[in-house]
Amino acid sequence: MPIDASLVGRAFPPTEPLAVTTEAVDAFSTAVGGDAGDAVPPTFPIVVTFAALQDFLASEQIELSRIVHGDQRFRYARPVVVGDELTATLTVTGVRSIGGNDIISTSSEIVDGAGAVVCTATATLVHRGGAA
Repeated sequence: MPIDASLVGRAFPPTEPLAVTTEAVDAFSTAVGGDAGDAVPPTFPIVVTFAALQDFLASEQIELSRIVHGDQRFRYARPVVVGDELTATLTVTGVRSIGGNDIISTSSEIVDGAGAVVCTATATLVHRGGAA
């Protein structure tokens, strides 16, 4: 089923807060094959961004198994630090069809517990058309 282009501009509810703890950073670093040391890896916000993506997909009844991740970028206002509490609000910024597949562009604003923007994550997703 094609993705409804009227989703463009729609913002979805923010995610549940994610506490940035030493344990969470260590687990993330281990999962991606790195060692964080004292710094939070620059890709750590993908954890809260992925939660926002899952909420979006569930809301629109889109199967994750039909999604291919095309692109991901982070634009920082400041580094993420241990002690932050992050939430993400995903907005659909574009939908277009190419060769029977839908290309979905999203932007997730990631804020700290005080509501200050920490970074903005943009992503391009391909929703595969045709039979599963």
